[in-house]
Amino acid sequence: MDLVQAFQLQAAACEELGSPMYADLLRFVVDDYEIGGSPVAVLAGYEDQPAGAAIALRLLGSVHRLVLAGEAPELAAFYPSVGGEWDPRLGWEAFDQVLQARGPELRELLTQPPQTNEVGRSIALYGGLSRLAEAVPLPVRLFEIGASGGLNLRADQFCYNLADGSTFGSSDSPVVFDDAWSGRPLDPAVKLRIVERVGSDIAPVNPFTDDGALTLTSYVWPDMPDRLERLRGALEVARKVPADVRREDAVSFLRNLELSEGHVTVVWHSVMWQYLTPEDRAAADGLIAALGAQATSSAPLAHLSLEPMRRTPDAEPEFLVVLQVWPTGVPRVLGTAEPHGLPARWE
Repeated sequence: MDLVQAFQLQAAACEELGSPMYADLLRFVVDDYEIGGSPVAVLAGYEDQPAGAAIALRLLGSVHRLVLAGEAPELAAFYPSVGGEWDPRLGWEAFDQVLQARGPELRELLTQPPQTNEVGRSIALYGGLSRLAEAVPLPVRLFEIGASGGLNLRADQFCYNLADGSTFGSSDSPVVFDDAWSGRPLDPAVKLRIVERVGSDIAPVNPFTDDGALTLTSYVWPDMPDRLERLRGALEVARKVPADVRREDAVSFLRNLELSEGHVTVVWHSVMWQYLTPEDRAAADGLIAALGAQATSSAPLAHLSLEPMRRTPDAEPEFLVVLQVWPTGVPRVLGTAEPHGLPARWE
């Protein structure tokens, strides 16, 4: 897939997911790129990157970072995340000026893979862990691959409200999901206790620094205020609930993982599998299976994921919440979620 196709697909995805601003911008970028405009120089060298590299989101996040840092005031007037109001024509003109003026800086920022750390995906994590706890009522050791800033390692500290008035998680949390999920109900009596929270990332973000918070915020789409509010709440939660996020690739992280008697060890990841090479995906699968072969009823292993997958080779891709528990190791589709997590539907 070439760069133009990738940007066009991302524009359609942004529009479908509720960001008309980013849909507009990406289509303007494509139009200008095809006539040799300013995006050509900024994106030089990225023409043959695979779609999974998400170059479009890297570009948008890099420019958003400048806006959030107060370094692009003319463009900030059109970014709702800093109090602006989007205008397609004038906004694109200001965006194009930033591409022309800050091209070398943006090219440097493009080397950073997206660090979305989308808090909404915690719905799948929390719901999946709760479903696991129904069958395996043991304390949880939670290990996340591609953890970014580790915000979703605090999934049990968020508040999940349902349409019937019931609430799960922490009712006084600054992170609140309304109408979080539907479908097969979770058991409200299940007690979920996370006793260890560890993540890995090849470029972890420290959410306690101004720079780290800026990085995480820059990858949230600026015309989606609910996502921005949830991120800010999650940063507040992170200051109160410890988690250890290590600079380590997925394969090395899994290779060093061990089971623990009297605990269920959970390996979790969300919308990050695409960033692994095919070789690393195969190696990670092998390591998880090998660890599962060591599992017992008193030291079980669970693999919980939210990733775009096909139920059958001919089916359309869906964002499936899948749980696999050893010692049996039988995978089970728990439900579906949206790309940013909210809402989920349990099956």
